[in-house]
Amino acid sequence: MTRFVLNGETVEARGVSPSMTMLDFVREKRGLTGTKEGCAEGDCGACTVVRVRRNGAVEAVNACLMQIGQADGEEILTVEGLEKLNGGAPVPVQQAMAEGDGTQCGFCTPGFVGALFALGQTGEAIDDETIHDALAGNLCRCTGYRPIVEAARAACRQPVTFMPATPSTAAPVQDGGGTVFHSPATLSDLIQIRAAHPDAMLIAGGTDLGLSVSKERKRPPVVISTANVAELRRIEETEDAVTFGAAVTYTEALPLIAQNWPSFARLIRRIGSRQIRNLGTIGGNVGNASPIGDTPPCLIALGATLTLAGPGGTRELATEDFFLDYRKTALRDGEVIRSIHIPKLKGGESFRVYKVSKRYDQDISAVVGAFRISRSNGSVASARIAFGGMAATPKRAAAAEAALGGADWTEDAFAAAGARTGEDFSPIDDHRATAGYRGKVAANIFLRLFRDLDGASEPLEVVQV
Repeated sequence: MTRFVLNGETVEARGVSPSMTMLDFVREKRGLTGTKEGCAEGDCGACTVVRVRRNGAVEAVNACLMQIGQADGEEILTVEGLEKLNGGAPVPVQQAMAEGDGTQCGFCTPGFVGALFALGQTGEAIDDETIHDALAGNLCRCTGYRPIVEAARAACRQPVTFMPATPSTAAPVQDGGGTVFHSPATLSDLIQIRAAHPDAMLIAGGTDLGLSVSKERKRPPVVISTANVAELRRIEETEDAVTFGAAVTYTEALPLIAQNWPSFARLIRRIGSRQIRNLGTIGGNVGNASPIGDTPPCLIALGATLTLAGPGGTRELATEDFFLDYRKTALRDGEVIRSIHIPKLKGGESFRVYKVSKRYDQDISAVVGAFRISRSNGSVASARIAFGGMAATPKRAAAAEAALGGADWTEDAFAAAGARTGEDFSPIDDHRATAGYRGKVAANIFLRLFRDLDGASEPLEVVQV
C-alpha cells in the first residue's frame, strides 16, 4: 500500500500499483482533472504538481513521470488543493493569472500555476531570469508568455505560509496491482534487494525510465527506488573535490556545481526543466549509460570517479571506464552507483562544455563536447576532452588530446586538434543529426573553445542549432 498526503488529506492507495504515475492516479482515481496530460514525457508541463518533500522542500514535478510509490510519505498538491492553503481563496499566483489574462483555453494553466507556486516558495530573488528558468518546462499555445511572466512578477514574491501535512514515515515496501515497490533507507538494504531482484527497474528520479510507464504503459513487477537511501543522499565537499551521492537530485547538486564549474551548471539547466531537475539525478544519468547523456562527457573530462557498491564491498572506477559498450556498463551483479567524486579545477585550468541540439531547452543532444584545459606560457599545458553523441558510449578524444597537449596557444592549433576528432569517433546518422554533421560540429567546437578561453567577455559555454 502506498500512503501519502494529497491536497491536505491522507491517501492510502490500496490495490493500486505503486508504479502508476501520479498523473493517472490524481485524474483516474481521485477525479482531480485539473492536472493534464500533454506529452507524457516531461516536456510540456501540463501535468505539473507541487511536491512537498520530507525535508520540507516545496518543488514542482512532472506528475506524468513520477510514480506514486515515489511520493510515499510525502505530500502532493494539485491545482485544486492550492486554495485550501489560503482559506478557500485562490493563492496569489492564481489570482494574478486570472486578473492579468494569463490564461485562455486553460489547458496548460494548472501546470503554470503549479510551477509558479513552487517558485514562490523557494525564497529566490524573483527576477526575469529566475522566472524564465522556472517556466522553461511549461508550454503555452494560446496566450503567449507575457501575461504569465507578469503574473509571476506580481505574485511570486508572496509565498504562502502553510504547514505541510506530510506523514512522518514511509513504507520500505509497497505492494499493489501486481507491482512490488522497494524504497530502502540504507545502502546495505539496497544492495540486498538489488541482488535478490537483478531485473527490477532501478530508479533514482525515473525521468528517463519512467517513460516506459507513462508512454508505454508498462507495469514493472518490481521497482527499486534509491531516492531514500541515506548514503546515496549525501553531499560532501573538501578543498579539492565535491562528492555527490548517486541519489542527489540535479537541483540539490546545482549550487555547488555552479560554484565550481559554471559551464557544467549551465548545461544542467538545459538538460531539463526544474520539474525534471527536481526528480532527476546525475547518478541516474550515468547509470542509464546513454551515449547521448549530457553529464558523462563532463564527468570524464573533469576526471571524476565513481564509487560502486555491491555484495563484495565498494570499489572506485574512473567514469570513462564505466561505459563498456552501448548501454553496457562495468556494474557487477548486485552493484549500484554509490557516489560521484568530482575533482575541483586547479590553478590555470578552465572547463567548458558545449551542447548542440535543435532546441535550446530540454532537448536531447546531437553532440556534447566537454573540455578541461590548462594554459601555461603561451601553450596548452594539458587537455582532457570527452564527447557524447559521437560513439556507442561517451568517451575521450584521445587523438585530439594528443594534438592539443603541448601545442601553441593559437587558433590554428585548436583547429588542428579538432580535425583529429575524426580519428577518435565514427558517429552515426539518426533523426537528430547525420554523421557528417556531427563530425563537423565536433571539430568546430574547438574553435569556439579557443575563442571563449582567449578573451571573450561573456564565454559562450553552450551552443545550439
